[in-house]
Amino acid sequence: MSDSEVIYNHRITYRDSGVDIKAGETAVEQIKELASSTFSSDVISSIGGFGGMYRVPVKNYKSPILVSSTDGVGTKAYIANLANKFDTIGQDLVAMCTDDLICCGAKPIYMLDYISIAKLVPEIVVDLISGIVGGCKLADCSLIGGEMAEHPNSNGDFIFDLAGFAVGIVEEEKIIKKSMVSSSDILIGLPSYNLRSNGFSLVRKVVFEIANLKLEDTPIEDSSQTLEELLLSPSVVYANKITGLLERHFDAITAIAHITGGGIYSNLQRVLPSDLRPVIDKNSWTKPPIFELIKKLGNVEDQEMDLVFNNGIGLVLVVKNHKTDSVQSYLKSVNQESFIIGELKKI
Repeated sequence: MSDSEVIYNHRITYRDSGVDIKAGETAVEQIKELASSTFSSDVISSIGGFGGMYRVPVKNYKSPILVSSTDGVGTKAYIANLANKFDTIGQDLVAMCTDDLICCGAKPIYMLDYISIAKLVPEIVVDLISGIVGGCKLADCSLIGGEMAEHPNSNGDFIFDLAGFAVGIVEEEKIIKKSMVSSSDILIGLPSYNLRSNGFSLVRKVVFEIANLKLEDTPIEDSSQTLEELLLSPSVVYANKITGLLERHFDAITAIAHITGGGIYSNLQRVLPSDLRPVIDKNSWTKPPIFELIKKLGNVEDQEMDLVFNNGIGLVLVVKNHKTDSVQSYLKSVNQESFIIGELKKI
């Protein structure tokens, strides 16, 4: 018998190459109910079709503008994989996408996700989607579709990776523009109680390679939180509360900066005119202890910490000087803590 005859006698299937179509179908069936729990009345499709359909609520707008954003969770996915815990990181994905939209003044209306996974295990996919669903409910947006791709042996250290795509809507005359900002404006910071999903490449280097910590360790004095809990604590989702703020106090807000990779200064500069700079009082809020832990373990300089991490401030509102009281009063009414962290100055 020739070699070619041996090959043809063995019937190769897609599953032999590492892709399990049946597992994918099972996962889709299991997540349909989860995703549909986020649907608004404007969703006109169901999970499992070739496209998610959303009725643009034009009756509520004179000149509606759609705003889009895409992001991922970075190497925080590595930590979730290491911990074998997948039910919180989806909230990070939603936060990274929807909180970008509100910086333009847009209300998030729907979102899609993309999951790349080395081996499609329905239970893991359900956990990932449950986190996304929870985040969408916090952001008041609909999860109308997504894609799962099984990529055997292609993700390196990762069992999975996540990406998200969000769409928001804003009245054209209420788009937040740089031209609205002035040198007398005040900076109001909203706290982030954890790392969110930025800087995890440095975090991994410091805690695992330099300090040789384990996920079950409790590295912060007088705290019972494990390293796993500290690192996988999900991102705050600001979108819904800020949407409410803009509906009531749009005339008070001149800019919004989402503090992600690059820290407070570089993300603020993205929304400021070139002749203005932020002057920030770093003592105006209390940094969560995780930041001091990373700084100490890795001997990381302050300038590097400021460049990589949010250091406890996840969103900055640029507010007209005489409107700070009304803005903070509203935030307090929706249980959103805030701090005056600085002001703008002419360069």
